Amino acid sequence: MDYDIVIRGGQIADGLGGPAVAGDVAIRDDRIVAVGEVPEDAGGQEIAAAGKTVTPGFVDVHTHDDRLLLADPLMRCKTSQGVTTVVTGNCGISLAPLTISGAPPPPLDLIAESGDEVFASFGDYLDRLDAEPAALNAVCQVGHSTLRVGAMDSLDREATPKELRAMQAELEIAMAAGAAGFSTGLYYQPAKAATTVEVIALARIAGEHGGFHSTHMRDEGDRVVDSLHETFRIGKEADVPVVISHHKTSGMSNHGRTVETLPLIDAAASEQSLTFDVYPYNAASTVLMPEMIADSKRVIVTWSQARPDLAGRDLSEIADELGCDPVAAVEQLLPAGAIYFTIDEADVQRVLAHSGAMIGSDGLPHDTHPHPRLWGTFPRVLGHYARDLGLMSFEEAIRRMTSLPAQRFGLVDRGVIRPGAFADIVVLDAERVIDKATFADPIAPAEGIDTVMVNGRVIVAEGQSTGERPGRALRLCELGSMRVR
Repeated sequence: MDYDIVIRGGQIADGLGGPAVAGDVAIRDDRIVAVGEVPEDAGGQEIAAAGKTVTPGFVDVHTHDDRLLLADPLMRCKTSQGVTTVVTGNCGISLAPLTISGAPPPPLDLIAESGDEVFASFGDYLDRLDAEPAALNAVCQVGHSTLRVGAMDSLDREATPKELRAMQAELEIAMAAGAAGFSTGLYYQPAKAATTVEVIALARIAGEHGGFHSTHMRDEGDRVVDSLHETFRIGKEADVPVVISHHKTSGMSNHGRTVETLPLIDAAASEQSLTFDVYPYNAASTVLMPEMIADSKRVIVTWSQARPDLAGRDLSEIADELGCDPVAAVEQLLPAGAIYFTIDEADVQRVLAHSGAMIGSDGLPHDTHPHPRLWGTFPRVLGHYARDLGLMSFEEAIRRMTSLPAQRFGLVDRGVIRPGAFADIVVLDAERVIDKATFADPIAPAEGIDTVMVNGRVIVAEGQSTGERPGRALRLCELGSMRVR
């Protein structure tokens, strides 16, 4: 039987968490058609995988790649890590449906600058991804803050009934066009004044269409428990599957509180469809905000519109150079972005060790000096936390990146290596895979990722991009059930 590609002689970690087994993987068109012992005369291109591990492609469940998919479609920051599918539109911000003149308010400026193309119709955005495909697949959400910007003349208050109806109408259109979910960023100014009732009214629409709701909660610090209960309520009353974004307990006064929060999440998850993701670092990154300075051990400026020359510098050094305190220095840098060292490493490891934790990079690809999670998240979990620290088995780490998110996001026939599944595949060196991006040198490809395939085509060969762009915008109608208990 002729095949297009045969991956020969690897250790196959099928994505379900069991021990890897020796075998071959045969591919025809965009699907895996045989797993096990494939005859030597099967035809097609041969990829030697002896001494390597063959896994499903990784799913980055929390990204801000909305614009990057079009601006840099080879997506090297993700494909070099073995990522084959990204989930976009997180934290309440998306490029569609959005009409705006001038500079977008923070945090929308993390994905769109003044003059960048935005999309008044979510369908137009997805159609553009079809016309100008990226190297990898995308599952796209509608952002709550984006809806508010389009419907309201002032964001520092709750929506009027008329404004809420306008947001609901836009969300209905977007979900019908193929948006997979609805995200909130209730911590941020554009959505801070939104009531829980407003969010429920919108999240219910996502649930009625079979989509999901993801949330950067209102508070991940002192009031993290209150925010969790608000999140549980939204999911229950809206009857929608919920993903808690980048779960952590932020700020030095909250170090250790994941001992409290994880059991609360487990209890709620026994009664509703609820899960969470995490990134493997003890530092967060977002827009530069004066109120976050006091509770951070260290702050690195990632970009500044007023002072682009200061990107990559510590805020304390900048303040000394400017002859002022850090808060005053912030005012001279805005608008800007920053990395905040606010998380305890023990909490990072506790959340990562949870069997339900999915992996999301939360990388900000348009930062001048980005957080290293943009380039290093997945190899860091595999190399540092699984192999070196033994926080979980290597195969279990792969499950968290593959079949678990595929199940939670309804990625039918993805996230596993079996006949009939899509050929989203990674060939890596389990002994060598590791992140190389650091806070000092954040744009550095990982080591140990040899081959990456998306929909049956090789997008990374011998660690280098092939230029192929077989990615697909996965519309809601192509996805399966996301309701998991």
